Amino acid sequence: MSGVRPKKHLGQHFLKDLGIAEAIADNLTGHGEYTKVLEIGPGTGVLTQFLTKKDFELFLIDVDKESVQYLKQHYSQFGDRLIQGDFLKIEIPELVNDKYAVIGNFPYNISSQIFFRVLEHKDSIPEVVCMIQKEVADRLVSPPGKKAYGILSVLLQAYFDLEYLFTVPPNVFKPPPKVNSAVIRLKRNGVSALGCDEKLFKRVVKQAFQMRRKTLRNALKPINLPEQMQTSPVLDQRAEQLSVKEFVDLTNEIASWQ
Repeated sequence: MSGVRPKKHLGQHFLKDLGIAEAIADNLTGHGEYTKVLEIGPGTGVLTQFLTKKDFELFLIDVDKESVQYLKQHYSQFGDRLIQGDFLKIEIPELVNDKYAVIGNFPYNISSQIFFRVLEHKDSIPEVVCMIQKEVADRLVSPPGKKAYGILSVLLQAYFDLEYLFTVPPNVFKPPPKVNSAVIRLKRNGVSALGCDEKLFKRVVKQAFQMRRKTLRNALKPINLPEQMQTSPVLDQRAEQLSVKEFVDLTNEIASWQ
């Protein structure tokens, strides 16, 4: 391992198993949809070394100054494609200037924020391959009707096809996390527009799951549902019971009375 210290406040757990790193890299499908790949949080370059063997133009972004300095010493060929910055804040499209895949061992403490950022740039990101906390992975890929199904499940599944690839045990990291990890893949689906007011759709989904144990009739009260909708059968259900399409239909029904 390198002399770079994993930092708890950055949620860093450095992968040390080369076989797993190679497997993660091999799950980028490409298929001519993109020629550029952005690795988030490369750390000491364990995954990077396998990505450099792929036929992609690779960009690296890490918020950790120590990691960036280490990578500059060992991967000097990247030049200005090695960026010290925060994926959550930096304008990536301006740097990459094309469609790009996202890959990385995402810090547990900001993985949900990374996915919301991916959604903001969904039309520039055809594919995401990432390692995250297994509990989060289970939520994201969960179908309707399951307890794990939640806000990000709906929002991501609206625009991406999600696949759970494999589970990763704690002992392959330094330091080992207290939970299992998982690698998942997101591939942009063919949905260019949901067929509803997408801003209202996000508001409805988020509000519905904030009080997920209540029926939608009660959970959506802060949205001020039209009086004409109060007898709608869908309001007798809970958020976790609705598919993406049913949330779209609900959004359109709300909009039609406003």
